[in-house]
Amino acid sequence: MEEPLNYGHQHPLLLLNEDQLIVADCSRCGEKVSTPCFRCAQDCGFYLHKACAEAPLELNHPFHHDHPLVLMENPPYNSLGICFCDFCGETCEKFIYHCSCGLDFHIKCALFTFNIVENNLKALDHVTLRDPLISTENGDDKLEDVAKCFGCWEPLAKYTHFSPDCGFNLHEKCAKLPFKLNRVWHRKHPLVLQFNSERLSCKICKVTEQRGFVYGCSLCKFVVHTECVSASFDFAVKEKSHEHPFNLFRRPSSFICDACGTEGIYVAYICCTCNIMVHKKCTSLPRIIKSKWHDYRLFHKYLLPDEFGSSDCIICHDEVDPEHGSYCCSHCNITFHVHCVTEDKNSYSIVTLENEDEMPNESSISVIEWNDAGEAKKVKHFKHMHNLMLGPFVGGYENNCDGCMLPISDPFYYCSECGFFLHKACAELLKMKNVWHHLCQEPLTLISDKVFKCGECSEVSNAFAYECCGCENKICLRCVVAFTPGAQTCLKHEHPLFFYRDQERKCNACGKATWNAFCCKDCNFVLHAGCFSLPITARHKCDEHLLLLTDHDDNNYSKSHHCDICEESRDPNRRFYHCATCDTSAHASCVLGNYPFLKLGSIIYEETCHPHPLTIVKKKYYYPDCDECSNPCEDVALECSKSECKYIVHWDCVAPDSLWFEWSI
Repeated sequence: MEEPLNYGHQHPLLLLNEDQLIVADCSRCGEKVSTPCFRCAQDCGFYLHKACAEAPLELNHPFHHDHPLVLMENPPYNSLGICFCDFCGETCEKFIYHCSCGLDFHIKCALFTFNIVENNLKALDHVTLRDPLISTENGDDKLEDVAKCFGCWEPLAKYTHFSPDCGFNLHEKCAKLPFKLNRVWHRKHPLVLQFNSERLSCKICKVTEQRGFVYGCSLCKFVVHTECVSASFDFAVKEKSHEHPFNLFRRPSSFICDACGTEGIYVAYICCTCNIMVHKKCTSLPRIIKSKWHDYRLFHKYLLPDEFGSSDCIICHDEVDPEHGSYCCSHCNITFHVHCVTEDKNSYSIVTLENEDEMPNESSISVIEWNDAGEAKKVKHFKHMHNLMLGPFVGGYENNCDGCMLPISDPFYYCSECGFFLHKACAELLKMKNVWHHLCQEPLTLISDKVFKCGECSEVSNAFAYECCGCENKICLRCVVAFTPGAQTCLKHEHPLFFYRDQERKCNACGKATWNAFCCKDCNFVLHAGCFSLPITARHKCDEHLLLLTDHDDNNYSKSHHCDICEESRDPNRRFYHCATCDTSAHASCVLGNYPFLKLGSIIYEETCHPHPLTIVKKKYYYPDCDECSNPCEDVALECSKSECKYIVHWDCVAPDSLWFEWSI
C-alpha cells in the first residue's frame, strides 16, 4: 500500500494492488472496479480505477487535434446531466471528456482510442483473436446483426477481431490502422486518422457515420471511411441485378451516379453496353423490392419512362430527376429516390426470381357493375353483407363514413338496404396494407366492428382499422389515409400538404410546437396530426345546423371569444366549430365529446357484468343515471339492447382502462 493520494477527492485515497474481490463502482466512469484501484482511506464508498484516477485533466487527443478534450465531472448540457459518447454511442452520466465543439467521450473511450493511435496495444496482448466464422462465447451468436467493430462499425464477422473484457470489439486491422496516409486523389495534404467531429459524409460512399474512425483532412473538409480508403476494388463486377458486367473506372473528379442520382467521386464502375456510371455499392442495387412505403412492388429504373415525367419522391417530397436512377411503381405512377427507399434496411425486402410471380395485394371490393364513365357503379365490399352503390345519395350527406367515422363527402358508396356509407377512398383500401410508420415487418390486415384504441392518434373507435398480426396494434383508417405517403388536401388551404417527421415546427391551427406535422412546401402552413384529422363538419345539440370547422375568428371583440357549450373562454387562433347562421362557436373538444369515433347504435358483445348485448348510445336531451356510479350519463354510454331492460352505464365505468378517453389536442 502506497502513500495516500486524493485525486480531487475530499479524503486521501489508498492504492490497492493485491488481488481481492471488490463490489463497487468507479466514481468517475461508473463501471465495476477491480485491482489495481484506489479506495477512499475513510471508507466513504469512493473508488477509482487506476486508469481513471490518473486520467489527465486535459487530453490532447491525436484523433481530435483542433481542441483539447477537458475532463468534466458532469455533462455540460442540461439538468438531466446525460449525454452520449461519440465513440461508443452509450449514455455518459459520470465524468466525461468534453470538447467545446460538441464531442463527448467516456473516460475509457477517450483513453482506449488514445492508446490505439499511440499503438500502445499491450492491453490486447492477452486477448485471443477471434475467427470471423466462429461465434464468441461472449454472447455474439449473431455477429452480423449484433456485434460491430468500434473502429469502423462494420460487423465483426467480416474480419478477424478482438473482443476484450473491457467491452470493446475491434477488428485486428482497425487496431493497427496507420495514423497518416497519402493518396493520389488528395495530394494537397496527408489524410489523418480522426473522429468525424463535423459529421461530414464520406467522399467516396457519400454515407455519414456518426461514430467510429475516419481518415480526414480538416483544412479541406475532406473525410473518407477507413473501409473506403483501404478497400480493394474489383476490376469487374457481375451482378444479377444488371445484365452486363460493371468495370472499374478510376476517375479523378466527381460524377453523378446513374443508378441513384447522387454524387460519386474517385471510384466509379461503368457499363459500356448501357453507357452508365455508378457507385460500387450501386452495382448491386436490387431490381425489384417490396417496401413498407408502398402497397405494390417497386422497380429500379436507370431512366424513368415518359409517362412519369417530373415527379416528387413520396418519402422526402423533393423532385426525382427522371434522367437518373430511381425506384418507381408503374401501377400508381409514383417514384422514390433510391437513397430514401433503401436507407432503412428493415423497411424493404428484395424480390427474387423465385417470388417474382407472387399475386398482388387483394382489393377490399369486387366490382359488379361499371357506369358509362368507367367508374365502379355497384360493388361488393368484403366487410358488408349488401351491395354498395356509388353516390350521390338522395337522402343527404348527414351520415358518417363507417370506415373512418368522418362526415361523408363525394365520392362515396352507400347501401340502399341499410345505413352503411363508405368514402370511395376507404372502400378501395386493400385487405392487407403496408403501413410505413408501423415497426413490425408484416403487412397489417383490415378489420371492422372491434372496439380499439388507435396506436397513432389514441382515439377510441369501432370503425375500420388495420391490425398487426404480430403486436396486435391497431391503426384507424383516418391515420392510415392521412399518413399514406403523398399529397394531402386540407380545409381552406390551397396547396397540398405533406407529412414530415422529426422536424420541429409550429402548428398554424393551435399554435403548439410539434415534431410530426403536415406541412406545405409552397408556404409556411403547418398542421400537427391532431388538428389535421379533425372532422370538417360536426353536429351538436347546441345548434340545429351543421357546425363547420373554422381556422380563425375574425371577430375582434374579445367577449365573443367564448364557447357556447361550456361557456369558458376560447382562443380565437385555435380551430373551433362555428355556425355562421346562428353565430354559434364552440371548442372542438366540446362539440366532439370524449368518443367522437364510436359508432352510435352499434351493438358490442364484450363481456361485462350484464347478461345481454349492449348498444353504444349518446343521450342528447336527458341523462339517465348510470347503473354503476349513479351519475348522469352525459356522454357515451352502453345501453341494454333489449327494450324491456333499462340497464345503462357510462362507457368509462365498464370499458377496460386501455379504451378510456385521451384527448390529445
